[in-house]
Amino acid sequence: MWTTSRDPSAIFTPRARVRALALAALLGGCSGAGDESSSTDDGTGSTSGSTSEGTAGSTAGGTDGSSDATTSATTDGSSDATTDGSSDATTDGSDATTDPTATDTGEDTLDPDVDPLPDGDWYHPNLNTSWQWQLLIPDGEVSVNTSYDVDLYDIDLFDNSAAFIAGLKAEGRVVICYFSGGSYEEWRDDADDFEPATLGDDLDGWDGERWLDIRAPSVLAIMRARLDEAVARGCDGVEPDNMDGYTNDTGFPLTAADQLAYNKWMANEAHSRGLAVGLKNDGGQAEELVAFFDFSLNEECHAYDECGDLSPFTSAGKPILNAEYADSLVDAEAAAGEICPEALAADLRTLILPLDLDDSFRVSCD
Repeated sequence: MWTTSRDPSAIFTPRARVRALALAALLGGCSGAGDESSSTDDGTGSTSGSTSEGTAGSTAGGTDGSSDATTSATTDGSSDATTDGSSDATTDGSDATTDPTATDTGEDTLDPDVDPLPDGDWYHPNLNTSWQWQLLIPDGEVSVNTSYDVDLYDIDLFDNSAAFIAGLKAEGRVVICYFSGGSYEEWRDDADDFEPATLGDDLDGWDGERWLDIRAPSVLAIMRARLDEAVARGCDGVEPDNMDGYTNDTGFPLTAADQLAYNKWMANEAHSRGLAVGLKNDGGQAEELVAFFDFSLNEECHAYDECGDLSPFTSAGKPILNAEYADSLVDAEAAAGEICPEALAADLRTLILPLDLDDSFRVSCD
């Protein structure tokens, strides 16, 4: 899942369902500015967590952070990027309100008052970091589009091989690897490792995806393994998605303190492995979390008037990588006329992208 509504009056509707309304408001009177891409959209529309694909399609990322007219979406045919097979793991909805952390002790105890780890030599992006975000590889393509001249690629952890990541890094790119930190995705390689009691309500609008009980020691163990996998594949950092479950209907009584403790835990675990880590959405806790995270990755802060919530990051010299969604290149170019001046004034690194994050089009405000 990419994004969920944080409007308390909404019944936890995915933000993707209502983005058209926000975009329509932005389009009025906008002038176009954008880029072109020859890559085609496979139309699957599947994704997850701050972005995950619902059908195990491979993912990829390439971006041009220096221009709002970007290069055509060519792909590197030599890549051995792999795709993960879908899992037939099934889950039941048993005991969704049970608190599995009642006897949690030791290193698995989540503490909302924990301190951040001392600063280390992991990757530290700056306010001018250019980026590309591609999590799906369209049918007919073999890898992410590597043609963008940007600093940072954000791509899927499971769907890109160590060899492909090494190739990106050899070209001078920083590689951030996406995985869902707050949801279960039934097609992932490690889906069978999740205990049924830790699986909560479905993520509305995202087939095969369910919220996790982030307090459960078994969930923490799986996330540690995912971070280890990121190290093994050579990722420079990670983007854990769905890190704001406490604002959604998860099926568990998660509190703001639970989320704060989990997000701090995730950041410290990543840093202990030498990985940079981005805070996905969760602008309501940005002030408490900015010392733990190296950058913010947000979805549609312009459309939802939430960019100001993330200002603790820019104040700390840490970038806000923001994505706004559009249905077509034409819509993206029109929206750029209003969005981009606001983004540049706020020192945000904003892209206007397809919801599928498949590189079918891309408009950069830089």
